[in-house]
Amino acid sequence: MNFFEKITGSDMTEEMKGFEARVNVLPAEFQTAWKEISSNLWMHADFTGRNLMPILDGALELLEVASADGQSVEEVLGDDIKGFCAALVGDEGAKNYRDKWRDQLNKNIARKLGGLS
Repeated sequence: MNFFEKITGSDMTEEMKGFEARVNVLPAEFQTAWKEISSNLWMHADFTGRNLMPILDGALELLEVASADGQSVEEVLGDDIKGFCAALVGDEGAKNYRDKWRDQLNKNIARKLGGLS
């Protein structure tokens, strides 16, 4: 990825278009599940959203394989798609922007208070 792609996000736009093309060949129930998964995962994005690209790719691949195997969405994801998304990002997954800002603020305050002593 070059500097221009990183600044403009054109690399992510192309990747999202690829995701949408893959979603459009899935059955309707899987397309609906993808929309819900996608909207739930974006809450955990960093400033650019690049941290979610591998997670989104993995979730879409899971839907593609399940569809090819003839499974239903409920068999694969269960009834709680929001919980599924939370498990995807998990402890090692993507932090949301509020968590990162909170960590940065705490570090700055600790550094300022440490300088006063």
